[in-house]
Amino acid sequence: MAEQSMGWAPPAALVGCGWLLTAGAATWAFLASTPTDRVFVGVLALALLTASAFGTICRPRLHADATGITVRALTGRRHYSWDQVTIRVRETRRLGLTGTSLELDANPDLMVLTRLDLGEDPYAAADVLHALRR
Repeated sequence: MAEQSMGWAPPAALVGCGWLLTAGAATWAFLASTPTDRVFVGVLALALLTASAFGTICRPRLHADATGITVRALTGRRHYSWDQVTIRVRETRRLGLTGTSLELDANPDLMVLTRLDLGEDPYAAADVLHALRR
């Protein structure tokens, strides 16, 4: 029987849009006529660069197989076996909006992944993780 595995990452189209917006903001900062505009748009370009680089470097953000899960961050990859991990989906309400996140608790580490990190609904990712865990 073939080993099953699954990976989750930010949507490639979204990361690509981030890079296009970064290039546009950098061009705008270069062409800005006042120092205030250059600083404001330069900070915007830097924030877009950071988010786009994170989305590119940390792919896949979460990977799961029969041995456990691997979470990728800027500091590297961390692997946790299934017996170390508790899987929860949490809903929070702020300002009238409901946000859903996947919580992976590997005491003392807690990884909180949103739809943006996973590229799909956290409930669907949790279902797959529970199926792979068995």
